[in-house]
Order: sequence, then structure tokens, then C-alpha cells
Amino acid sequence: MINKIRILAILTCSFMLISSTISVADGHKHGKQEAQTLAVAQSFMQAAGSGDGEKLNALMADDFFWYNEGDSAIPWIGKWEGKDAVFNQFMPAFGAGLKVTSWKTDHSFVNGNQAVFMGTMSAIANKTGIDTGKFTWIVRVHVEDGKVKSWNWFEDSYAVSKAFHGDK
Repeated sequence: MINKIRILAILTCSFMLISSTISVADGHKHGKQEAQTLAVAQSFMQAAGSGDGEKLNALMADDFFWYNEGDSAIPWIGKWEGKDAVFNQFMPAFGAGLKVTSWKTDHSFVNGNQAVFMGTMSAIANKTGIDTGKFTWIVRVHVEDGKVKSWNWFEDSYAVSKAFHGDK
């Protein structure tokens, strides 16, 4: 479990910044479901950012699904079904492949059981040492019954792919 927590910390240390930027009070009134959805999604990101593997695990639905869009030649891109695959395959691959150097959440919103966060980040590909430069990202978090059922990550995969493959 300690290795998982370290991987989580490496993987998502910059997620901690999200907790200070997510707000329900952006001029819109939200219903009870939306408030719960945003609270669970925010807690999930905070757990990831702090390396709290136990809390992250507790917030994942049993049939949790993690999906990263992008270049399928990159080891952490693709579909990751189930907690075991996320903790033991995706996270080690991501942590070994990319070092996040900046992270900023610019916007968040919620509709029913879906929360969406948008921002910018930059990273360095560990294999090549090449900086991705600043790029945009969006994540959609699906919450059901107080648990995160899916995480769907979209980023400027061209910038990540170029850095990973050594294209300047």
C-alpha cells in the first residue's frame, strides 16, 4: 500500500491545487444531487492529490472505470477497468512516465451526477526529459451513490505524445 500511496503522490501531487479552486458558488444554485456530485468529485481529487490511497480507494465504485484519451503508444493512455488496474497498472505507468510541473484548474461545473473540471498543466516526460509546455485538460467525473464510477480525462495529447516520443 505504501508504494501505491507514493505512486499516487507522484501521479497527482498537483491535484491538491484543485481543492482551493473548485467552487459551487459560481452564481448558480445547485440541487442536492449536484452538491453531492461536486463534493464527492472534489474529495476524490483531494485524496489523489494528497496521496491518500485509502480514501481514494473508498471513494471509487467497485466497478470504477478510468479512461485517458490520447496516443495509444503511451503506456498510461487507454481504458483502465477496476480498482486493481488503476492502482497497479495505470498509476505506476503514469508516475514512471510523466512528472507534472504545473497544474491549474480554471473552471468547474456540475450537472446531475457529472462534474467537469477544466484547466492547464505542464509536465516533463521522464524518458526523454522533454517539457510538454503548457497545455489544456478537461476531466469528467461520474458519481453514483456517493462513489466515483468513472474518470474520463482529456488533454492535449499531441503535446504529451511529442514529449514522450522525443519530438521537439
